[in-house]
Amino acid sequence: MSNQNIINLKQEEVKRIAEKMSNAKSVVIAEYQGLTVEKIEELRGLLRNAGCELIVIKNNISQRAANEVGYGGLTQDLNGPNGVVFAYEDSISASKILHAFAKKNRKLKIKSGVVDGDFYNESQIKEISQLPPKETLLAMLATQLLAPLKELAIGLDLLTKNEETVESN
Repeated sequence: MSNQNIINLKQEEVKRIAEKMSNAKSVVIAEYQGLTVEKIEELRGLLRNAGCELIVIKNNISQRAANEVGYGGLTQDLNGPNGVVFAYEDSISASKILHAFAKKNRKLKIKSGVVDGDFYNESQIKEISQLPPKETLLAMLATQLLAPLKELAIGLDLLTKNEETVESN
């Protein structure tokens, strides 16, 4: 195979990975060195069930793809044996699964990630992984928004009952 063919293949791979990065709601970099094949397959299955994908990609291809889509912050952590996790359905599902898996398998190290277009380091990804699901957050917000209205309704009801009591006397 000629050098030009190899270059063309690498450019196609960069384009493919860049497309995955831009379509994903989050991208997380994790080092998997020391995990057995069985553990990696177990992790892949957990991720797949949550609408995520774990791919092992050469670091230079990942770096070029990250730069191409504006995720340059990821390039600093693209050294050593890494897996790149793409979450397509939920922004925090990948970080939640990786964090839970890393608790049981200390050899998995979460390095950094991009969630909804913003770069986060290892500790920030850990914080994101501990957020409740989106539906729960929305329910909490709705409760907080409705609380003042509930208090107003109770107050108005008491006021009308007091007025009725005064009028009947």
